[in-house]
Amino acid sequence: MSVSSPAPASTAPGAPAPTQAELLDFVRRVAADAELIASLPLDPEGRTWVRLAGPGGSEAWLIGWPPGTGTGWHDHAESVGAFVTAAGELKENALAARLPTDGWKTLELTDGVDRERRLPAGKGRAFGRHHVHEVLNESSDRHAVSVHAYFPPLPRIRRYSRSGQVLRLEEVERPEDWQ
Repeated sequence: MSVSSPAPASTAPGAPAPTQAELLDFVRRVAADAELIASLPLDPEGRTWVRLAGPGGSEAWLIGWPPGTGTGWHDHAESVGAFVTAAGELKENALAARLPTDGWKTLELTDGVDRERRLPAGKGRAFGRHHVHEVLNESSDRHAVSVHAYFPPLPRIRRYSRSGQVLRLEEVERPEDWQ
């Protein structure tokens, strides 16, 4: 189930793009809006989301995570971003390695590239381009809610599968796939 609001206006010509720090500040402020967080319809089986107007023409989302759900491994291509847990707790598994951006299907990851973060309500992070991660709600009985922002608005998401140290590109999604 998804709920969508109008897309934000694009960045004015010549206006500076929002920085990772500005995106993180924005998602923190939105995550602190208890009324907005409580207004998100939650589904017991699938993630729910509402599109928000982000700063400087960024793409922003309020996302509800049922117990036991996650994104799978993915990146946000050329976009920088930030997210904050507004309710519950999320876990982020990420790769601390710069991967080639295109032209590969399978990579053997080296030891020591895995990073894990626990993000209870109020905690979050910013990230740069081509950041590969997965986000999970590992709770068995409690929804989580988070706020995300990306700039430029997501041009594509690359989805990966992972088996041990092998990362495989599975598909590339574009905005028209998310409607």
